Amino acid sequence: MKTILYLLRHAATPANLSHPARLQGRNNDPPLAPLGVRQAEVTREHLAIQPFDLCYCSPLRRAVQTAAIICEPHGITPRPLDALIECDVGKWEGLDWETIKSRNPKLYERYMANPAQQGYPGGENFAEVHERASAELDRLLVEQAGKSILVVSHHVVNRTYLAGLLGLPPSQARRVSLDNCGISVVIREKDKSSVQTLNGVLHLQGVL
Repeated sequence: MKTILYLLRHAATPANLSHPARLQGRNNDPPLAPLGVRQAEVTREHLAIQPFDLCYCSPLRRAVQTAAIICEPHGITPRPLDALIECDVGKWEGLDWETIKSRNPKLYERYMANPAQQGYPGGENFAEVHERASAELDRLLVEQAGKSILVVSHHVVNRTYLAGLLGLPPSQARRVSLDNCGISVVIREKDKSSVQTLNGVLHLQGVL
């Protein structure tokens, strides 16, 4: 029995599109930027022929909004799950990486060396995110066996989960980079999950 998980990062928000981009956690909960809405619409068109049975998402607005747009042709309502919420980035929320590096150089270096051990100050580390998110996604794959599932979540959540499936520990999850509305496909068959597609973005050409 084959179970298919379409795992997406939410569409772009103003913070994602800033130059440089700013970190988003869970306290500031903005809607999608106009470009993000277009990304979600193009993704909806690309996935319209896929027979989704269920859709789950992070409870944050950017994920709920993305999921709702993509689900329109399927007649299903996204179900928010707390375990899929974005990483708590603590005191670094709203900052860009250059600002963080200049303000907290030692913490920045430790984070970049091992984000699974040195997390965001006042927030989570990658190991904690992986533990909660992978448990939830694995549960869905088991409980919804044989179905096609759409999940819309966040960069750290998705990259730590996918890294684990690719054989990488949470400390190396930054090697997995995902675009807004990038599509990753996970197949579970015979009690084993594997990554079939990683960050598919061809449908976003001309939109990014």
